[in-house]
Amino acid sequence: MKKRVAVLMGGFSCEREVSLSSGQGVVKALHDLGHEPIPIDVTRDMGQLVQTLDENKPDVVLNILHGRWGEDGCIQGILEMMGLSYSNSGVLGSALSMNKVIARDICQMNGIRVPEGKVAKLVEACAGQVLTFPYVIKPIGEGSSVGVYIVMDENSPLPKLQDWPFEKEVLVERYIPGRELQVAVLGGKAHGAIEICPHSGFYDYEAKYTEGKAVHLMPAPIHPKAYAQVLDWAEKAHNVLGCRGVTRSDFRYDDTQGEPGILYFLETNPQPGLTPLSLVPEIVAHQGMSYVQLIEWMVEDASCRR
Repeated sequence: MKKRVAVLMGGFSCEREVSLSSGQGVVKALHDLGHEPIPIDVTRDMGQLVQTLDENKPDVVLNILHGRWGEDGCIQGILEMMGLSYSNSGVLGSALSMNKVIARDICQMNGIRVPEGKVAKLVEACAGQVLTFPYVIKPIGEGSSVGVYIVMDENSPLPKLQDWPFEKEVLVERYIPGRELQVAVLGGKAHGAIEICPHSGFYDYEAKYTEGKAVHLMPAPIHPKAYAQVLDWAEKAHNVLGCRGVTRSDFRYDDTQGEPGILYFLETNPQPGLTPLSLVPEIVAHQGMSYVQLIEWMVEDASCRR
């Protein structure tokens, strides 16, 4: 059945451009499916957003916003108050997932291994007063590896304190050597794990969204026991964090002492990207689901909830 589908994209986080790219792909897919897309570039004017949604009366909303205010429960709260059906996680699942500290604590309490980590002031992390080398500095509430620094030794680049735009407290984690794995979960079921091999450095914002910066290996060529475990942990993280719809969970896999290696959970993304280089579409495509079919699945999944 043809539906009027509002597509929220853009926003005002550090991931605005990625959201616009995702949104453009979704709008095209909706046209191809015969739906009526209503693209909305979200700004800080929430009154305007509410008015636009109220005037257009969509049957369902696809939330394609990334980063703060779009996938941390804020926009979800507005959609809840308006009584609109919308895609992916609700207020609580979004908020829990986007807070890296809370998400890792919940997952650890449910038997999912996480790296050693502490919350500390940025100045302490930069001074090496929290963990010994090597360690990772992360903003607590950002996505797409924004603001992430891997500190291998005293010569590694560090955040500039005067230019740091995020919270003054950060998550400091033990650096886990090995490989980068990511798992797509739809409706609570894992659809496969992919390995990401950046040509240089780590899988940062540039590597994620620049053609040719990384090699994707699907399915991840790891020991079958480890592969089964990473799927199981992604499903468990999706569920214990209260997520719904589509999520993507990220892991490190330390196989430096041989296979099967040791898995570590890093985070769950409640609003995975849907750009041409995004991983969820690539993972589900390996299972026979096209990009257009993925978007139709999201529309139908969102339509089941109000």
